[in-house]
Amino acid sequence: MHSKPLSKIDLGFLPTPVSRLSNLGSVLGGPEIYIKRDDLTGLAFGGNKTRKLEFLLQDALTRGCDSIITAGAAQSNHCRQTAAAAARLQMECHLVLGGEAPEVASGNLLLDNLLGSQIHWAGDHRKGEDIPRVVEQLQASGKNPYVVPYGGSNELGAYAFVHALEELERQLDMRQFSHLIFASSSGGTQAGLMLGKALTGGQYRLLGIGIDKGETGDIPFDRFIVELANSTSDLVNASARFTQQDLILDMRYVGDGYGVVGELETEAISLLARHEGILLDPVYTGRAMGGLIDMIRRGELGAADRVLFWHTGGTPSLFAYADSFQTCENP
Repeated sequence: MHSKPLSKIDLGFLPTPVSRLSNLGSVLGGPEIYIKRDDLTGLAFGGNKTRKLEFLLQDALTRGCDSIITAGAAQSNHCRQTAAAAARLQMECHLVLGGEAPEVASGNLLLDNLLGSQIHWAGDHRKGEDIPRVVEQLQASGKNPYVVPYGGSNELGAYAFVHALEELERQLDMRQFSHLIFASSSGGTQAGLMLGKALTGGQYRLLGIGIDKGETGDIPFDRFIVELANSTSDLVNASARFTQQDLILDMRYVGDGYGVVGELETEAISLLARHEGILLDPVYTGRAMGGLIDMIRRGELGAADRVLFWHTGGTPSLFAYADSFQTCENP
């Protein structure tokens, strides 16, 4: 199965490394666990959104745009990386963030400010509902803005993870792996990995851990992912087609909702930090690793399995959730 390559601009330090989590595996028992370090993509503390931005901002440059708009929560990793990419390219950056301005900026929000982004607070709207208003304002002032969708999750953003999976296949023999596990939120990463797996002939289980309630506008989140995988396939002239049966999305670990840190996340973050010296974030990778750990303890992943965990980044938000870790005991 073949696809048409798309052009991109180089923004990250790629390929990101892969290593075995031997200490964590010894503590937990069960499968061998490996980690793909997209927290090391290098753009303002890194993260997987850098991959998407390489394709999206190439499109912005091709279209002659002079300003970038995107949206997210106040501690959005995607917005922080978008602000860094815009600074790198010397483009004006506007972030439409959910919530209200805090008295003191910390974590990703502090970095957004340092990177020179202009922030528009949107109250309950954290998924880009207010972007059209900002577009109108910029156009009225003579700007030519480019909208990067929530999470970078359109066909260009999804294709970045076809490219990423090809990178991984050059690093590891994925025929030796039973599972590839990652955090799934805005859908683009999972849709791209689904297409990448189909194009490379992967036989492992591609398992997304849902970290949000799955609200994607007018259609259910699972359907959105499948439709995005299909439209991305169309974009690159591939023949791959997907149905709901091809999607594995585990929603057991959403807990009290997006950005609400509980014992699952704090234990997972502490375990990896204390046994491997690797930091996860409290919203995405902490929840996804917590799900992986729980599946091992339940016996759903065993000694016969070999698992790759895709670290999608986000560690600056740890500083904004410091209170959640003040009483953290040794696991």
